[in-house]
Amino acid sequence: MKTLQIVVIGRVQGVGFRACVRRIASDMKIRGTVMNLPDGKVQVYATGDPMILEKFVSMLYGCPRAQVRDVRVLEIPVKNFDDFAIIKSEGRISSGL
Repeated sequence: MKTLQIVVIGRVQGVGFRACVRRIASDMKIRGTVMNLPDGKVQVYATGDPMILEKFVSMLYGCPRAQVRDVRVLEIPVKNFDDFAIIKSEGRISSGL
């Protein structure tokens, strides 16, 4: 298992991108979080099998309505998450799609 910190740059806020990321992560059994950043980027923490994480990152480009210009990936010490959640801008966690 490993954990990635991913920052996605482009038109990724207000277009359903976080829900798309959560759907992909849930389908791939990846755990973590996704949240909007104040500068218009989206930050993802993803924990899972290294091979699956590699595919997950590549699938971020396919979210409809989003225009991903760049994805910056950094491996960080493993973080444990119960599931994959959207963190609302004010710090609340969304429980549903």
